[in-house]
Amino acid sequence: MNLETLKLYCDIVRLQSFSRGAKACQVTQSAASQAIQQLEEGLGLRLIDRSKRPFAVTPEGQKYFDGVRAMLSEYSRLEAQIKRSNTSVTGPVRIAAIYSVGLYDLSRHMRRFMTDYPQAQVRLEYLRPNKVYDAVVNEEADIGIMSYPRKDRAVTVLPWRSEKMVFVCNPTHRLVDRKTISAADLQDENFIGFDADLPIRKAIDRSLKQQHTQVNIVMEFDNIETMKQAIEISAGVSILPEPTVRREVEAKRMVAIPLTMTELVRPVGIIHRRHKPLTPTVQRFIDLLKGADA
Repeated sequence: MNLETLKLYCDIVRLQSFSRGAKACQVTQSAASQAIQQLEEGLGLRLIDRSKRPFAVTPEGQKYFDGVRAMLSEYSRLEAQIKRSNTSVTGPVRIAAIYSVGLYDLSRHMRRFMTDYPQAQVRLEYLRPNKVYDAVVNEEADIGIMSYPRKDRAVTVLPWRSEKMVFVCNPTHRLVDRKTISAADLQDENFIGFDADLPIRKAIDRSLKQQHTQVNIVMEFDNIETMKQAIEISAGVSILPEPTVRREVEAKRMVAIPLTMTELVRPVGIIHRRHKPLTPTVQRFIDLLKGADA
């Protein structure tokens, strides 16, 4: 039995879905079903009870899953050790990042990495924070980039940077000439906000509440690029991480003003699955990020 089939079996059981397991292994659902059937025939055991919806893993199937997963983990560790002896930086880096990290900001790091290491392949997917975490834990991404990363047994958190938050508005806005912006200045302003369930939105709401300030939320987004577009057309103002608006400020498409609310700093971290060895290419990309200017 080949490793691809064993990994396919583990992914199907782990994701509790033939279709999602097949997608993770880049095969069709029909091919995945046939492969598992052949695996069962070879073992002379039923691993998955398909008569139930959703399917159920049999006791033998669970025992097989636990053993195979441990074996694949050990193989992955061995493979990473062998690859570390090779100083060349080749192969893939799979990145899952929150939308609000900023498309331009992360893309410039990717371009630099691919210029320095043309034999590497970088794949980036933007997801909501919980999906970034799941992608790393489920080994669908090598690293995740997210704000306010939480530590637990499943992932290792590497601090990346702390981003000061700034007031952002269209160049025609009434507050454009201020040197600093306080919470009181934002009272009743039309405000472009992050989606209410995002950690960055909760931090902003908490700071405004502490200052007894209410804003008029006119739009909510999880995508920082869309938020900037709304600000550029004067739909409202916002509070955003300073690194994510530098390009627009330099082009004079919007204005960024420091806040007196100095507690508004967004921590951004890099997460990877705990105990999973990083390939030299993934480690080199992390080193590039950590050595880059914010």
